[in-house]
Amino acid sequence: MLTHHTRPSITMEGSTTYHFINASPAEALEAARKAAGDRDVRIGGATVIREFLAAGLVDQMHVVIVPILLGRGVRLWDGLEGIEKAYRIESVSSPSGVTHVTFNRAGV
Repeated sequence: MLTHHTRPSITMEGSTTYHFINASPAEALEAARKAAGDRDVRIGGATVIREFLAAGLVDQMHVVIVPILLGRGVRLWDGLEGIEKAYRIESVSSPSGVTHVTFNRAGV
């Protein structure tokens, strides 16, 4: 878990262990890849995602757009103008109004 307040690791029932680190996105990704072995590494949280996108560390991203306005929160795309040039983008809309947008890094 990427955090600004490091603390001891927590092991949950079922043996999942969460480790808390205060690191740059690149350092956190390296640690996550080491821990994941041959499995995928996933990130979440708008602020963390923005930091990883700005650092060029996201290979694939799935964004679900729901037609509601909450009125607050972190705006995902602010300050990331032109990022779409690095990705192949596909979108699929459903009858409910939900749109799935997939970003795949071009050339990967």
